[in-house]
Amino acid sequence: QGQLVESGGGLVQAGGSLRLSCAASGIILRINTMAWYRQAPGKQRELVAAMTRGGTTSYAASVKSRFTISRDNGENTAYLQMNSLKPEDTAVYYCAASTYGRDYWGQGTQVTVSS
Repeated sequence: QGQLVESGGGLVQAGGSLRLSCAASGIILRINTMAWYRQAPGKQRELVAAMTRGGTTSYAASVKSRFTISRDNGENTAYLQMNSLKPEDTAVYYCAASTYGRDYWGQGTQVTVSS
């Protein structure tokens, strides 16, 4: 039974930085894309950043140039470096991993940016 565990969330002032981590365990199939999503109160979950196994990245327009996704294929981990954080970045951040068999989701980690 595979799972994803996020860590690194917390409270930070506007302009600050946080680094989120996502560790996958028990996933037998090869992980293709790893991604970060977020969901703010009263809003739909949205894609923040994604990275294929080959290293191709994509970002939401609102975070481009501020956030950087990276991953370690050997360790099945993914990271999200978040710089120049804004209050509107406040949300629960979820890690997701896709395989040919199914998708996996983490339980989420809260990021709160104070103004």
